[in-house]
Amino acid sequence: MTDQGKINREGARPASLFERADAAFGLGPVNAGPKLPPVPPVPEPLRRAPVPQPQASAPQVQEQSVVPQAPAAPISEPAPLPEPAPEAPRAVAFSGPVAAIDREHLRDGGLIIPEDPVTGLLEEFRIVKRELLAEARSGDSGLARRILVCSPHPGEGKTYCATNLAIALAAERDLEVVLVDADVVKPEVTRRLGIEAERGLMDALADPSVQPESLVIRTDIEGLFVLPAGTPSALDAEYLASAHTGTVLDRLTQGAPNRILIFDTPPALAASPAAELAAHVGQALLVVRADETAKAALEDAQQLLSACPDIKLLLNAARYSLSGRRFGSYGAGGK
Repeated sequence: MTDQGKINREGARPASLFERADAAFGLGPVNAGPKLPPVPPVPEPLRRAPVPQPQASAPQVQEQSVVPQAPAAPISEPAPLPEPAPEAPRAVAFSGPVAAIDREHLRDGGLIIPEDPVTGLLEEFRIVKRELLAEARSGDSGLARRILVCSPHPGEGKTYCATNLAIALAAERDLEVVLVDADVVKPEVTRRLGIEAERGLMDALADPSVQPESLVIRTDIEGLFVLPAGTPSALDAEYLASAHTGTVLDRLTQGAPNRILIFDTPPALAASPAAELAAHVGQALLVVRADETAKAALEDAQQLLSACPDIKLLLNAARYSLSGRRFGSYGAGGK
């Protein structure tokens, strides 16, 4: 009979298959390796609470506090570049003929000789020119550098004084003097200087294409120039009264602050050119002859020259002075 082991009926754990096999075949205990700890049961997964879904609603605008801001400063435009200063006009150069003045002819006419020793006549005109130069250099406009020499009647010495004044002024350093013969009725300047000329002031006034600087004569007296009267016509007064007269005179002094114009005009009470030219000059020298010119004639001449802002009186051929100062040869030789 097969030996069977007793069955543990007292609640013992039943033998496993390995144990039964070991008991039957004598294989010995089987090393089953270390016993692993029991694995705890996996708990049921936690149930998450449902996440509430946002309900669709109108978008809400988040209110923001608005801080008032100062208005932005206007963007300043870059300052414009300064415009270049206009170039000063160049002096108009005289391009007329050259003439030599006979000194003996000047001496015969009682005029100043530049190379001669100082005379009483020269000293008298030095006094006259100083007053005229002071005004010419202090004036803001170029008109003060234009000087009109006139007299109420013929024979009172206007051309004589204008010529001597021009020679005396030409002796100044760095000064150009243009003696303009504006007595188109009876031109005397070229004759007194002993020079000849055909064209002059009236030709430039009658024909705008004629440049006046081309008619100015350069003399051999340093700094002295002459613009003859030119060709006379029946419209001389109208030419002098035209606007072109100002253009011609401006061209003669353009860009030349050291240039002075001396005008020898007809007598104020004998012809109109003196009154017409008075509006184009800044100084007038009214020549009267001592013991001959009447007060009424002097006042009338002054009225005709009233367009000139500065009228000075020059007493010619005077033989005495209230101050006791003698006029020398100027008083004795006034012509």
